[in-house]
Amino acid sequence: MIWLFFAVLTALSTVSSAVTQSHLLRVSPVNSLCADLIRPANYSCTEHTIETKDGYKLALQRVASSHGPKLQIGPPVLLQHGLFMAGDVWFLNSPKESLGFILADHGFDVWVGNVRGTRYSYGHVTLSETDKEFWDWSWQDLAMYDLAEMIQYLYSVSNSKVFLVGHSQGTIMSFAALTQPHVADMVEAAALLCPISYLDHVTAPLVERMVFMHLDQMVVALGLHQLNFRSATLVKLVDSLCEGHMDCTDFLTSITGTNCCFNASKIEYYLDYEPHPSSVKNIRHLFQMIRKGTFAQYDYGYFKNLRVYGMSKPPEFKLSLIPASLPMWMGYGGTDGLADVKDVEHTLAELPTSPELLYLENYGHIDFVLSASAKEDVYKHMIQFFRARRKFSSW
Repeated sequence: MIWLFFAVLTALSTVSSAVTQSHLLRVSPVNSLCADLIRPANYSCTEHTIETKDGYKLALQRVASSHGPKLQIGPPVLLQHGLFMAGDVWFLNSPKESLGFILADHGFDVWVGNVRGTRYSYGHVTLSETDKEFWDWSWQDLAMYDLAEMIQYLYSVSNSKVFLVGHSQGTIMSFAALTQPHVADMVEAAALLCPISYLDHVTAPLVERMVFMHLDQMVVALGLHQLNFRSATLVKLVDSLCEGHMDCTDFLTSITGTNCCFNASKIEYYLDYEPHPSSVKNIRHLFQMIRKGTFAQYDYGYFKNLRVYGMSKPPEFKLSLIPASLPMWMGYGGTDGLADVKDVEHTLAELPTSPELLYLENYGHIDFVLSASAKEDVYKHMIQFFRARRKFSSW
């Protein structure tokens, strides 16, 4: 869910505070994802902009391989990132290790989503990012507006149903969006990495500590609506989280659980791109899931719930509404402190279908997107799942 939070914390624990704060506070490369990461790797990339029904301008990138013989364009696949990430996470490792490049090399029509508030999707038709109203959203809005609009755009452009890939928060968005029939009808199949719809068995100790300390309320008290860990205020807050409270010498484990195959030596490189901003409201919504053990819309409190929802409690998202005919594939790990096995099992029990499952005992939360061995451990199984849904003779 929040692996990029670990990157800030890990860096703060492993290098001097002054060096790290300088590194985080410097401007990151945001010309465009195509220009920053994809074209330099010799892949074709085009930028697209779409507008959500509530006025946010989102960036999408379309990626194709420029290597070897020209392949027939395969079905569209949308990659949806997690919290404090953007579409760049699918391209941060080498072309032989990064899912975005690997799918393009296999002939898929690769599209990369970037939700509102990230540095690639930092626009609105009327609001500025300095307006508090710009940040008045949580993951349910990312699902109902951002992801729904992305899928509609791909469906219209390609005239084809879409393969959907999500990681962490991207799976929360996917589960919620797929309960809506008009969205599910445009999706050919879904592949979900570290699937989350319930969070009441989170075991990552620092996340538990932040929930217990009501970190979400602390940042509200600071007058913040945006969570941007490149700001001086947030860097200092994160730096002080563990002082005198708990042993946070291993931040990676504290935030995500143990990861087997993540290359921690590349953290400084990753920090050139991550973390991306998110909203305080989004964090509060995720913390509500942990505290309440529900997969529900944002809880405003009794009286505002009555005004917004017409009921005292927020409506729950019913996984049973996802069509039983929709093929699903899930990859999850035995050491993931965020997408805990018990919560995954809870999700599976409520789905009307039985997804194909890949369980890796030694994999943690970060491994599924940045493991050096994920191509063999994870991605080849995902691609086999997609190929079984669409049989193109030229593939």
